[in-house]
Amino acid sequence: MKLISYQTNGQDSYGAVVGERVVDLRAVFGARAPDLKALIAAGLVDEARTAVQNAKATLPLNEVQLLPVVPNPGKIFCIGLNYGEHVRETGKQVTEKPVIFLRVADSQLAHGEDIVRPRVSERLDYEGEIAIVIGQGGRHIAEADAWQHIAGYSCYNDGSVRDWQLHTSQWAPGKNFWRTGGFGPWLVTADEIAPDQQMTLVTRLNGQEMQRATTDMMIHSIPRQIAYISAFIPLEPGDVIVTGTPGGVGNKRTPPVFMKPGDVVEIEVDAIGVLRNGIRDE
Repeated sequence: MKLISYQTNGQDSYGAVVGERVVDLRAVFGARAPDLKALIAAGLVDEARTAVQNAKATLPLNEVQLLPVVPNPGKIFCIGLNYGEHVRETGKQVTEKPVIFLRVADSQLAHGEDIVRPRVSERLDYEGEIAIVIGQGGRHIAEADAWQHIAGYSCYNDGSVRDWQLHTSQWAPGKNFWRTGGFGPWLVTADEIAPDQQMTLVTRLNGQEMQRATTDMMIHSIPRQIAYISAFIPLEPGDVIVTGTPGGVGNKRTPPVFMKPGDVVEIEVDAIGVLRNGIRDE
């Protein structure tokens, strides 16, 4: 099942994509689950699947304004330096534990919207990634149990303003510029993707392939990420973990390649779909 958050007629809602149409799940669940995060937290995904099978998809997908898949996540954890080629191109060392930084919800935008190149920098870079959304929360989650805690998967572009990222040893400024983190187009529920299924991640800029990797190339696996994060803070339904980018980022190319107005960047994951965003100046 593909779940989206969207806006139509000025109202926020969420639903399931069926072909080129949408089943409005907010209309089905009402106050029981007013948004996608609430649906996940209430454990209603299976009930939603039944509702979709029995309902008629009447809303054209191309007539809704998509929102980031989870517009209101409690926490967004991003994993840095999680593919060997990316570690090598940055001149860093593989770490025993995952490198983690945080994003804020205000830095995100939806599929089809324009990533904003800020007025203070022209060093806007792409980072294609796979995002997971937590379904069942928990603390001290064992790696062996981690797959059971995933609600689903999405594409993510961890758009990075490189000079601001490197002002100091702390990455937060460059990773949290307004409307730089693409998240979408939808959430593919975990029942559609088998635990430890190998997925292929590709980033394209103006149609040219810039990054390619498979999930078996991760240094720290998805279960390890969940176990590590849940050791220091409880994970909650709707929390997002962005699992790392492979080599080929623009900042490390010769000459460097940065995104500019008019560009189109695509993040494709074979088991999920394509996240597509244009670029515009602030």
